[in-house]
Amino acid sequence: MCYDDLVSVTIVTYNSGRFIKRCLDSVLEQKYPYVEVIVVDNASTDGTVDILEQFEDRCHIVYNDANIGFAAAQNQAIRLSRGDWVLTLNPDVLLLPTFVPALLEAAYIDRRVGTVCGKLLTLTPDFHIPDRPRVDSTGIYFNPMLRHLDRGSQEVDNGHYMNFEYVFGATAAAALYRRKMIEDVSIGGDFFDPDFFVYREDADVAWRAQLMGWRCIYTPRARGYHVRKVLPGNRQALPAEINMHSVKNRFLMRIKNMTGDLYRRNWLSITTRDLMVVGWCLLREHSSLRAFWYLAKNWRRFYAKRREIMRRRRASDAYLATWFSYRPASRPAPKPSARLYARVRAARG
Repeated sequence: MCYDDLVSVTIVTYNSGRFIKRCLDSVLEQKYPYVEVIVVDNASTDGTVDILEQFEDRCHIVYNDANIGFAAAQNQAIRLSRGDWVLTLNPDVLLLPTFVPALLEAAYIDRRVGTVCGKLLTLTPDFHIPDRPRVDSTGIYFNPMLRHLDRGSQEVDNGHYMNFEYVFGATAAAALYRRKMIEDVSIGGDFFDPDFFVYREDADVAWRAQLMGWRCIYTPRARGYHVRKVLPGNRQALPAEINMHSVKNRFLMRIKNMTGDLYRRNWLSITTRDLMVVGWCLLREHSSLRAFWYLAKNWRRFYAKRREIMRRRRASDAYLATWFSYRPASRPAPKPSARLYARVRAARG
């Protein structure tokens, strides 16, 4: 076990000029010396590039000629990284200085842990911490309708979520992934599925990792802030392109990952939600109907990914079923030992 692991922070920017400087400053101020930072810009036009140029001496920055999407750009950054751990980070996230060492402290608890997440609180769009803090995410969970949601989202932060817990997965806004897990669950060399382009790619990774026997742990000691743009209930305020990808990715994620047993257990909830989504697209959100054409046109490629995932599956039906609940599912996890905590603190320098 090593306590001086290199952590690669990978950030994808696209017109992120409002946030990226303060995000990078918070990363570079981490109280952990073994960090490399890789930024991939997806052809920003809002001045993001001018800001990134100020960090070229401290970060590895790549400028793409076109917007290839969050998933593909994150894969690009991960391939350039050298770390034992990869921390994916959104540019609208602000980390407290002990975020990285706190994640690593939890990562060493269990060798089955492939993902670690911390406690994210909400940040206003102008990058200020609100007077009355609210929870943004303490991990993600799935309900029987196959909706994925953030644990604690928009709850007033009153000191809860203070235990170490196993959760289903982590939001890629700030998720630490073990390199060995990345290599194990990647399909065709891709960790995040580029067919997702944007949105739900982290839930897809979480589901695939669970199928392949990996665990995700939540630590309350890693704290940060996040500007959340996409929330249940604000769909009509989002760009049509985002909503189309949301519909497409909901069904793509299911094509790849859903088992027959999971459908049998939850068929009524799944079918009800599906009818609601399809009906909404037919009656109100016509721009999202393109999602179904995309799925039909590329069915063979998606089904090939499914066959590969199911061939490598290790988790039982009974185990997977326990994670799909209308109440956020979690399981107690051990705390780091005092000796482990001391050694990780010593590695901070």
